[in-house]
Amino acid sequence: MTALIPDKAIDHILGPASAPVVIIEYGDLECPNCRTAHGAVHQLLKRRADDVRYVFRHFPLLEVHPHAELAAEASEAAGAQGKFWPYVDLLFEHQSHLERAHLITHAEKLELDMLRFKSELDDHVYLQRVQEHIALGRALRVRATPTFYVNGVLVDVSFGLDRLERAVDAVLAASR
Repeated sequence: MTALIPDKAIDHILGPASAPVVIIEYGDLECPNCRTAHGAVHQLLKRRADDVRYVFRHFPLLEVHPHAELAAEASEAAGAQGKFWPYVDLLFEHQSHLERAHLITHAEKLELDMLRFKSELDDHVYLQRVQEHIALGRALRVRATPTFYVNGVLVDVSFGLDRLERAVDAVLAASR
């Protein structure tokens, strides 16, 4: 399914294109479980730098996280200035502060072009991209966050993020 193929035009990707393992996460920047997963994924990426390609896609759950969609838009605006990952790190670090004023403060910390950032946020320039991520997730029947796919296979992490690492290990073992 094309929804499980990383697309440089709309995705945020870490890791080499040649990596034998591709992890796609559907996440919500206001979700406490996604915050926990964020740290775990980055530890995994440090240990498996050559073996894993990681893709983050937005899946804000507006019913329970009212600030998640605007935070996703703000992260895209930061990404347009080359600061997606540092901005997302800040959002997860300050997850209880995702109102518009806080999003601007976080952008200032990264020394973004604030006129551009505020304009893009106010004009919802990146709302369509966020909605494209949501549509891809819905096509895959994503219902909760975080949701992970490893080489196109859903990995249930509801009982622990160690399942993600085991899935990566299994793919690597099979490829050797």
